[in-house]
Amino acid sequence: MKRLLLLVIISISLASCKSEFEKIRTSGDVDRIYTKAMAYYEAEEYQKAQALFEIIISSYRGKREAEDIYFKYAYTYYHLEQFILAAYYFKNFSTTYGTSELREEADFMSAYANYQLSPTFRLDQQYTIEAIEGFQLFVNTYPNSDRVEQCNKLIDAMRAKLELKAYKAAELYYDLQDYQAAIQSFENVLKDFPDTQNRIEIGYMIIRSAYLLAKNSFVEKQKERYTDAVERASEFLERYSDSRYADEVQKMYEQSTDQLKELENVRYQDESTGARS
Repeated sequence: MKRLLLLVIISISLASCKSEFEKIRTSGDVDRIYTKAMAYYEAEEYQKAQALFEIIISSYRGKREAEDIYFKYAYTYYHLEQFILAAYYFKNFSTTYGTSELREEADFMSAYANYQLSPTFRLDQQYTIEAIEGFQLFVNTYPNSDRVEQCNKLIDAMRAKLELKAYKAAELYYDLQDYQAAIQSFENVLKDFPDTQNRIEIGYMIIRSAYLLAKNSFVEKQKERYTDAVERASEFLERYSDSRYADEVQKMYEQSTDQLKELENVRYQDESTGARS
């Protein structure tokens, strides 16, 4: 009996709360809706605050309160993890209130909302790219902001994600034995991420791909491709003679050189045979 009574009390209480929100939402009293929306926002009841803000935004357009309403409205989307809309509304706030003291925070939050959307490196990185562009624009626009250091760290983290994605794509070509595509993809990693800390490993993978490409080519292509492998290996050994890959690169250099000599001997023998006949 006591349990039943408690359930009835809770049900009445919940119904009363819902009734109060609905009564305010449908009241048409702009000032009352505004006051309650702010109260909901401060209480972190962002869904209710958002619903009420939507009703009164147009009514306060051009008034002193409009800026604060719109800013908090954008934040409700962020707090509710609706990051696509949060990024949109923060950006729109910055455009609409270009002289606002809140513009700096809005520009940061627009980029940060996209950062929150940035997925694992295996997925499409459109939001990662948008976040990087947003943070870079922020740094350029507010070079003295306290948030610049955080922006730079987040940019570095997301660029590392893009680099990993690019590296894994090149590695996949290598695993599929599409060595020509692997070479191009690894070279693109070095081009797109010139400050990479994996430059030596990537250089090694390029040489290994070039060597295997030559080894698995038709005879007509082998001279050109072994020559390419030799040149790449020679350059690597000059730069990174102390690397952990040096011994293996040296072997590929020597094997490629031997293959070039053998190809030259075959060509010489063929020419000699042709001349005697």
